[in-house]
Amino acid sequence: MERRKVDILCEQETRWKGSKARRIGAGFKLFYYGVDSKRNGVGVVLKEEFVRNVLEVKRASDRVKSLKLEIEGVMLNVVSGYAPQVGCELEEKERFWSELHEVMESIPTGERVVIGADFNGHVGEGNTGDEEVMGKFGVKERNLEGQMVVDFAKRMDMAVVNTYFQKREEHRVTYKSGGRRTKVDYILCRRG
Repeated sequence: MERRKVDILCEQETRWKGSKARRIGAGFKLFYYGVDSKRNGVGVVLKEEFVRNVLEVKRASDRVKSLKLEIEGVMLNVVSGYAPQVGCELEEKERFWSELHEVMESIPTGERVVIGADFNGHVGEGNTGDEEVMGKFGVKERNLEGQMVVDFAKRMDMAVVNTYFQKREEHRVTYKSGGRRTKVDYILCRRG
Protein backbone atom coordinates (compact mmCIF):
# COMPACT_ATOMS: atom_id res chain seq x y z
CA MET A 1 0.00 0.00 0.00
CA GLU A 2 2.79 2.36 0.89
CA ARG A 3 4.71 1.72 -2.33
CA ARG A 4 1.59 2.29 -4.45
CA LYS A 5 0.51 5.28 -2.35
CA VAL A 6 -2.82 3.70 -1.36
CA ASP A 7 -4.37 5.35 1.71
CA ILE A 8 -7.58 3.30 2.00
CA LEU A 9 -8.04 -0.34 1.01
CA CYS A 10 -11.02 -2.70 1.23
CA GLU A 11 -10.20 -6.33 2.02
CA GLN A 12 -12.25 -9.47 1.61
CA GLU A 13 -11.76 -13.08 2.72
CA THR A 14 -9.81 -11.98 5.79
CA ARG A 15 -10.87 -15.20 7.53
CA TRP A 16 -10.26 -13.67 10.95
CA LYS A 17 -12.73 -14.13 13.75
CA GLY A 18 -13.84 -11.13 15.77
CA SER A 19 -14.40 -7.43 15.39
CA LYS A 20 -11.22 -5.51 15.96
CA ALA A 21 -8.91 -2.80 14.80
CA ARG A 22 -5.21 -3.55 14.77
CA ARG A 23 -2.06 -1.90 13.55
CA ILE A 24 -0.55 -3.91 10.72
CA GLY A 25 2.72 -2.03 10.33
CA ALA A 26 4.08 0.50 7.85
CA GLY A 27 1.70 3.15 9.27
CA PHE A 28 -1.58 1.32 8.54
CA LYS A 29 -4.47 0.09 10.67
CA LEU A 30 -6.93 -2.67 9.75
CA PHE A 31 -10.56 -2.58 10.91
CA TYR A 32 -11.98 -6.08 10.38
CA TYR A 33 -14.95 -8.28 11.14
CA GLY A 34 -15.47 -12.00 10.80
CA VAL A 35 -17.50 -14.70 12.52
CA ASP A 36 -15.65 -17.79 11.29
CA SER A 37 -11.92 -18.23 10.86
CA LYS A 38 -12.42 -20.53 7.87
CA ARG A 39 -14.49 -18.34 5.55
CA ASN A 40 -15.58 -14.81 4.66
CA GLY A 41 -14.52 -11.79 6.70
CA VAL A 42 -14.16 -8.20 5.51
CA GLY A 43 -12.02 -5.27 6.48
CA VAL A 44 -10.91 -1.75 5.68
CA VAL A 45 -7.27 -0.69 5.96
CA LEU A 46 -6.53 2.98 6.62
CA LYS A 47 -3.34 4.93 6.57
CA GLU A 48 -2.64 5.87 10.20
CA GLU A 49 -3.18 9.59 9.55
CA PHE A 50 -6.85 8.90 8.69
CA VAL A 51 -7.63 6.75 11.75
CA ARG A 52 -8.46 9.82 13.86
CA ASN A 53 -11.03 10.79 11.20
CA VAL A 54 -13.13 7.63 11.75
CA LEU A 55 -16.53 8.63 13.12
CA GLU A 56 -18.40 5.35 12.85
CA VAL A 57 -17.78 1.65 12.24
CA LYS A 58 -20.67 -0.57 11.10
CA ARG A 59 -20.49 -4.33 10.98
CA ALA A 60 -23.48 -5.55 9.00
CA SER A 61 -22.15 -9.11 8.66
CA ASP A 62 -19.01 -11.07 7.85
CA ARG A 63 -19.65 -9.98 4.23
CA VAL A 64 -20.38 -6.24 4.66
CA LYS A 65 -18.57 -3.66 6.80
CA SER A 66 -18.39 0.13 6.59
CA LEU A 67 -16.43 3.02 8.04
CA LYS A 68 -17.51 6.65 8.07
CA LEU A 69 -14.72 9.23 8.00
CA GLU A 70 -14.70 12.99 7.91
CA ILE A 71 -11.90 14.28 5.71
CA GLU A 72 -11.53 18.03 5.26
CA GLY A 73 -15.22 18.56 6.02
CA VAL A 74 -16.40 15.83 3.63
CA MET A 75 -18.19 12.74 4.94
CA LEU A 76 -16.78 9.63 3.26
CA ASN A 77 -18.29 6.19 3.77
CA VAL A 78 -16.03 3.29 2.80
CA VAL A 79 -17.80 -0.05 2.45
CA SER A 80 -16.05 -3.40 2.04
CA GLY A 81 -18.14 -6.24 0.61
CA TYR A 82 -17.69 -9.90 -0.21
CA ALA A 83 -20.48 -11.44 -2.26
CA PRO A 84 -21.14 -15.19 -2.25
CA GLN A 85 -19.54 -17.15 -5.08
CA VAL A 86 -21.37 -18.30 -8.19
CA GLY A 87 -22.23 -21.76 -6.80
CA CYS A 88 -23.75 -20.51 -3.53
CA GLU A 89 -27.45 -20.65 -2.72
CA LEU A 90 -29.64 -17.82 -4.00
CA GLU A 91 -30.81 -17.14 -0.41
CA GLU A 92 -27.22 -16.41 0.67
CA LYS A 93 -26.74 -14.06 -2.30
CA GLU A 94 -30.00 -12.24 -1.55
CA ARG A 95 -28.93 -11.84 2.09
CA PHE A 96 -25.66 -10.20 0.98
CA TRP A 97 -27.45 -7.75 -1.34
CA SER A 98 -30.00 -6.97 1.37
CA GLU A 99 -27.23 -6.22 3.89
CA LEU A 100 -25.42 -4.01 1.39
CA HIS A 101 -28.69 -2.24 0.57
CA GLU A 102 -29.36 -1.61 4.29
CA VAL A 103 -25.92 -0.07 4.74
CA MET A 104 -26.50 2.19 1.73
CA GLU A 105 -29.94 3.22 2.97
CA SER A 106 -28.42 4.24 6.32
CA ILE A 107 -26.01 6.70 4.65
CA PRO A 108 -27.41 10.22 4.15
CA THR A 109 -27.78 11.22 0.49
CA GLY A 110 -25.31 14.10 0.68
CA GLU A 111 -22.43 11.91 1.86
CA ARG A 112 -19.83 10.30 -0.38
CA VAL A 113 -19.76 6.51 -0.67
CA VAL A 114 -17.13 4.16 -2.05
CA ILE A 115 -17.71 0.41 -2.11
CA GLY A 116 -14.71 -1.83 -2.69
CA ALA A 117 -15.92 -5.39 -3.08
CA ASP A 118 -15.28 -8.84 -4.39
CA PHE A 119 -18.66 -9.20 -6.05
CA ASN A 120 -17.84 -12.64 -7.49
CA GLY A 121 -19.52 -11.64 -10.74
CA HIS A 122 -18.68 -10.38 -14.20
CA VAL A 123 -20.23 -7.09 -15.31
CA GLY A 124 -18.82 -7.87 -18.74
CA GLU A 125 -17.13 -5.98 -21.50
CA GLY A 126 -19.12 -3.18 -23.11
CA ASN A 127 -21.86 -1.11 -21.57
CA THR A 128 -24.70 -0.87 -24.09
CA GLY A 129 -27.81 0.15 -22.18
CA ASP A 130 -25.87 0.68 -18.96
CA GLU A 131 -23.80 3.73 -19.87
CA GLU A 132 -25.10 5.68 -16.85
CA VAL A 133 -23.53 3.24 -14.36
CA MET A 134 -20.49 1.71 -16.05
CA GLY A 135 -17.79 2.08 -18.64
CA LYS A 136 -17.06 -0.43 -21.38
CA PHE A 137 -13.80 -1.85 -20.04
CA GLY A 138 -14.86 -4.91 -18.06
CA VAL A 139 -13.72 -8.46 -18.73
CA LYS A 140 -15.60 -11.37 -20.34
CA GLU A 141 -19.37 -11.64 -20.65
CA ARG A 142 -21.83 -10.55 -17.98
CA ASN A 143 -23.22 -13.28 -15.75
CA LEU A 144 -26.14 -13.27 -13.29
CA GLU A 145 -23.93 -12.07 -10.43
CA GLY A 146 -22.54 -9.28 -12.62
CA GLN A 147 -26.08 -8.24 -13.53
CA MET A 148 -26.80 -7.98 -9.80
CA VAL A 149 -23.87 -5.53 -9.49
CA VAL A 150 -25.18 -3.41 -12.38
CA ASP A 151 -28.75 -3.47 -11.03
CA PHE A 152 -27.54 -2.44 -7.57
CA ALA A 153 -25.50 0.42 -9.06
CA LYS A 154 -28.62 1.65 -10.89
CA ARG A 155 -30.84 1.46 -7.79
CA MET A 156 -28.29 3.22 -5.59
CA ASP A 157 -27.24 5.83 -8.20
CA MET A 158 -23.67 4.56 -8.26
CA ALA A 159 -21.05 3.99 -10.93
CA VAL A 160 -18.81 0.95 -11.38
CA VAL A 161 -15.75 3.17 -11.68
CA ASN A 162 -13.06 0.65 -12.52
CA THR A 163 -14.84 -0.13 -15.81
CA TYR A 164 -14.23 3.39 -17.14
CA PHE A 165 -10.49 3.06 -17.64
CA GLN A 166 -8.94 1.42 -20.68
CA LYS A 167 -6.05 -0.77 -19.58
CA ARG A 168 -4.26 -3.83 -20.83
CA GLU A 169 -6.18 -6.96 -19.88
CA GLU A 170 -3.55 -8.07 -17.34
CA HIS A 171 -4.22 -4.83 -15.45
CA ARG A 172 -8.00 -5.32 -15.55
CA VAL A 173 -7.93 -8.92 -14.30
CA THR A 174 -8.44 -9.20 -10.53
CA TYR A 175 -8.67 -13.00 -10.19
CA LYS A 176 -6.47 -15.74 -11.64
CA SER A 177 -6.81 -19.46 -10.99
CA GLY A 178 -5.33 -22.13 -13.19
CA GLY A 179 -5.89 -20.94 -16.73
CA ARG A 180 -8.84 -18.70 -15.80
CA ARG A 181 -8.42 -14.93 -15.67
CA THR A 182 -11.30 -12.65 -14.84
CA LYS A 183 -12.45 -9.55 -13.00
CA VAL A 184 -14.72 -9.95 -9.99
CA ASP A 185 -13.53 -7.02 -7.85
CA TYR A 186 -15.15 -3.65 -8.44
CA ILE A 187 -15.18 -0.16 -7.00
CA LEU A 188 -18.57 1.56 -6.89
CA CYS A 189 -18.93 5.27 -6.10
CA ARG A 190 -22.04 7.26 -5.40
CA ARG A 191 -22.71 9.59 -8.32
CA GLY A 192 -23.32 13.28 -7.96
